[in-house]
Parts: sequence; C-alpha cells; structure tokens
Amino acid sequence: MVEIRVGYELIYDCPQPTPMMLVLNIHYTRAADILVPDQLKTDPPVPIAAYRDSFGNWCSRIVAPKGQIRIASTAVVKDSGEPDVVATSAQQHSIEDLPEETLIFLLGSRYCDTEKFSQTAWSLFGQTPPGWGRVQAICDFVHNHISFGYEHARATRTAWETFNERRGVCRDYAHLAIAFCRCMNIPARYCTGYLGDMGAPPPYGPMDFAAWFEAYLGGRWYTFDPRNNVPRIGRVLVARGRDAIDVAITTTFGPNTLGRFKVWTDEVTSA
Repeated sequence: MVEIRVGYELIYDCPQPTPMMLVLNIHYTRAADILVPDQLKTDPPVPIAAYRDSFGNWCSRIVAPKGQIRIASTAVVKDSGEPDVVATSAQQHSIEDLPEETLIFLLGSRYCDTEKFSQTAWSLFGQTPPGWGRVQAICDFVHNHISFGYEHARATRTAWETFNERRGVCRDYAHLAIAFCRCMNIPARYCTGYLGDMGAPPPYGPMDFAAWFEAYLGGRWYTFDPRNNVPRIGRVLVARGRDAIDVAITTTFGPNTLGRFKVWTDEVTSA
C-alpha cells in the first residue's frame, strides 16, 4: 500500500459575480481510501452547495464574487500501489447482452463524433480479436497516431479532428479511442482524475489532471490509457462521463480569467 497526496489550486479573476459548477472531488468509489478529506475551500469564503450529477460524480456550485477567488483542496488517499489491471481474456459482449446502464456509452457525444468514424473504425480494427485485444489494438493505434504536446491543447477539438490533425493532449487520446470503441460496439466512458509519475521513468512533464477511459468487457469496466499505453500506478479517479463535456473541472457562467492553475499528486514518504 502507498499513500498519495493530491490537490489543486485554481485562481480566477471575475469582473462580476459569476456562478460556477465544479467537478473537483475524488470519486465516490474511492471514498474508503480517503485518509485526509478533499474539502473544497475558497478564499474569500463563499457558500458551497454540493450535489451528485447524473453520472454519480460529486459536484459543487458556487457564485464567485467580483474580483479574485482562490479555489483549492488537498487530500491524502491510500492506494494499492499496483498498476492498472490487465485482463487479456476479457470478452466483448454482444449488444443484446449488455446491461442497460452501459448503452449510453455506445452513442456518439459532443467530442466523440462516432457518426464520422464507422467505416474507418471497421477498416482499421475489424480484423482484430474482439474483446481485450481489440481495445488494446485501438489504444496502440491512437498512441502511435497522435503527437502529444501541451501546445496542441484546444478545448473544442473533437475525436474526428484529432484523427485528422494527429496531435493533441491526453483528453484527445481518450476521445479518439472512445470513438473507435463505440464504433466497434464496445461501451467506453471518459475518465478524469489524478495521475502522478509513480513507477514511470523521467523526464516528467508538468502536472495536470489526466484523462483516460474505461471499456466494458467481461462484465466489468477496465481502465485503458492510450496516452501512456502502459499500466500505471496511483490513478485516482475524480469523475466519469460520456466525454470531457460531462466532467469539466469548472464550468463558468460569465467572463473570467484563470490566473493560476496548479495540480499535484505525490507519494507520501515517511519521515
């Protein structure tokens, strides 16, 4: 077992009072692992209303005052220290056998524009073994097809645009892989959360919230990460949805400037 300290600091400047929706709390499925709670705090203090969205994510609502507001939290989470599960024998379900709650993750969504991909997906992956092997083939393709760079980040980029531009950041890798999976009749959902450098070789990039996805195979959801494309240690889920639109860390309803954005995730070492 390991302990991981995670957290963030966001500073916004708002020219007027600005309502915000926040998706920043650790996912309820990790609640038993939280050793130090990730209590959201603001400076100046404002009322915070909590709710669960339709995907089960913990969310918050605030009204940021005119001027500067700091939104921050830090937490400690225990983790197995084991890498992502690999289950090469996990089988693909026929659509008629899928649980009803997975069906929404077969459909196109804002950033996973599957209607443009069907012919391409089947030509690329139609001959791959259904199940785990097919999803891994999709991840291998996406990993090799896209050039990663923070300078390539664009909030409006769709999976189809990623496929054609061949560049992006981790959310673009996830969106493209999700779109391919859905075209191949494999439910796939978008995930965001903390992912540090534990067990990974340097060089280490700047820390950010990470994006990956889960595919439904063999009666359960499995983690896949086309950006890194190797099992990773210390993944801490924050939210799941159809794509990035459902799990935006902040959604603001008014003009604002993000003056600071910092994320951390570090293994806690004994003194």
